[in-house]
Amino acid sequence: MLKLTYTENGFQLERLAQFLEDWVTARVILSLRAGWHICVEPSTASFLLPADLPGVDRLEIEAHREDSEIISVCACDAEYVEIGLRGNWVSAGTDKDEGVFVVTLSDRTEFFLFKLWQESQIAASCVSE
Repeated sequence: MLKLTYTENGFQLERLAQFLEDWVTARVILSLRAGWHICVEPSTASFLLPADLPGVDRLEIEAHREDSEIISVCACDAEYVEIGLRGNWVSAGTDKDEGVFVVTLSDRTEFFLFKLWQESQIAASCVSE
């Protein structure tokens, strides 16, 4: 399962070995016990990866092997590709911009997408220094 945590400063991508249903169940139980509001709804999320990142072309091949309703890779412009995902949004309310997006893909695609995202973060930090 991939977990994208969206905050006001950006997002963080994690790969978890947990089943999506187990993770959501635990989150709902925690919210109920703590008295917090929680909203879980089907949604989409997207983020950008550099188009020249080694392996992006291979990700497109992996995306075609997946259910095309779950992941898409589209060219944005000459510099970036957009990764689109269909999964579930978990937040404190329906109007919240901050929250967690979770999606399940094949282990191979999850691992590859996570590694590409990590590499893009390393490249971005090198450029900013």
